[in-house]
Amino acid sequence: MASGAVGTLALDGGDPRGEDSPAGLGHGVDLAPAHSSVQGGLHDPNVTFEEYVHFAKISRADTRYEDRERSYNLFKRKTVIDYPAATNETHGQGITGDEKRAEGPVKDEKAFGGDTPPQGGAPAYSTVSDDEYITASRAARNATWGAVFYLITTDILGPFSTPGGFLLWRMFLGLDSDRYPLKSYGDIAFRVYGTIARHSINVIQSIQLLFNVGIIIIANGQSLSQISKNSVCFIILCFVWAIAGMILGQIRTLQRLGWLANAAIWMNLFVIFFTMGIVAHSPPNYEAGIASNFVTPGPVQTTSGPPPGIDFSGQIVGLMQAVYSYGGAMLFVEFMAEMKRPWDFWKGMLCAQTFIFFFYLLFGLFVYSYQGQFTVIVAYQGISSYGWQTAANSIGLVSGLIAALLYGNIGIKVIYSNVLMDLLKFPSLTTTKGKYLWCGVVPVYWGTAFVVAAAIPQVSNLAGLIAAACILQFSYTFPPFLMLGYRIKKDAMVQGEGFDASTGRTVRLDTGFRRWRRGYMKSWPLNTFHVVFFLGSAATAILGIYSAVIGIIDAYAAGSPPSFSCRSPVAK
Repeated sequence: MASGAVGTLALDGGDPRGEDSPAGLGHGVDLAPAHSSVQGGLHDPNVTFEEYVHFAKISRADTRYEDRERSYNLFKRKTVIDYPAATNETHGQGITGDEKRAEGPVKDEKAFGGDTPPQGGAPAYSTVSDDEYITASRAARNATWGAVFYLITTDILGPFSTPGGFLLWRMFLGLDSDRYPLKSYGDIAFRVYGTIARHSINVIQSIQLLFNVGIIIIANGQSLSQISKNSVCFIILCFVWAIAGMILGQIRTLQRLGWLANAAIWMNLFVIFFTMGIVAHSPPNYEAGIASNFVTPGPVQTTSGPPPGIDFSGQIVGLMQAVYSYGGAMLFVEFMAEMKRPWDFWKGMLCAQTFIFFFYLLFGLFVYSYQGQFTVIVAYQGISSYGWQTAANSIGLVSGLIAALLYGNIGIKVIYSNVLMDLLKFPSLTTTKGKYLWCGVVPVYWGTAFVVAAAIPQVSNLAGLIAAACILQFSYTFPPFLMLGYRIKKDAMVQGEGFDASTGRTVRLDTGFRRWRRGYMKSWPLNTFHVVFFLGSAATAILGIYSAVIGIIDAYAAGSPPSFSCRSPVAK
């Protein structure tokens, strides 16, 4: 588990197992040893859950104190507020209201990082001062909630991420600190459930990013096949994009590509409005619709429910398309990690997802109302006019390549840092050897993405599969499961338990089932909701994976191009 060794708070700065143990604790209580958090890094199994919570409270209190120091009332006069301290809790349930700040911000009351040694003769477990931690951590946190609105909009996430995003936000506020900053989704799993949970989430995240690149390879291959009027072998066109990714993917840093990412956003918006204008004044691309959706020629038909002939598994695959388009809280933790005030994340998340929901829903309904059963997943490939179709495909190729580079770069870094470095002990990317290894990993990554794309050249079913196997997990399954463990651990703490900064020790009065039961029952209605939420999400994921696999099998049986085929999926 992420909490490491088991113990309880050393009251009055002493060791409960010693002769000076406070009354009521007695002997035989398991106590976590003091450690050097600096040497252990962000994934030190010896750092306890209580320690993460302790420093998170201090960081949140510091931020709120600084905000209120800068606040003004309605008459633009400076407001002076006495803010409570956050360093001497014994309940682990928040900042106590009876402890008032004597002077200065919270950081002045931290006893573990200054020049004065802690009381009781215990050695200081850190040689890094509080100011150094705060300066180093906050130097990289410059994003505002407005920037988060922009980032979420850029990544095309939607309203179906809101429930899971809210839970992630609450856990982030409770576990992130200047001393132990959260950097990724897997870091939350590590602090709640331990190393195995972190590695599992990192692997699933890597799979999602790999499949995202594969889907883009298919979509761009289809665009090239339409531009060439299906005169070039489809698998060769996909391989061209894989080669382009292998070459351009050698760029290790995306710092200089920010303007390209911004340009891709405007390209996508242009294509959306461009497509809406064209489909309203031209017939559907019947060839692409028939080849992709396996429908028969005839007039355009629209329905408010499932189209005739669509069974339950087909409806689940359709649901997964919504998850693929609108879901995805995978990068929310990374967004919060960049924020100067993480508390404001909910503003950017709510505004961005409302904005995306409105425009995506409008776009989908608009195109479907004109093209009905002939609507294809890549909407602009459903334009019938070759000239307008080529214009949209050309813009889509550029924006798609940029997106693939971004997904690929992030995906390779996730695999390299969390799998190759942690498990296989690869050198850091900042070293010369690491840079050479990066050059070798990039072609392997893009080659694997190409194999995925060529093996399952079905955008709809492949998107449904990755939505069910990965995207749904990050949006629905993982957040309630993580929150369940977070609440149980936090609510299990009782009087006399927690982390003592003066000794660097964490102690607990009990362990095992009794402790977990106490933590669960303290807020049992909410925890039961999280259990139901988790089980429902897991069941939906299983149904989605099953339906996507059935959809892939049925598509091959209905005449979809086989694996590694020269025939394009949008050509009859």
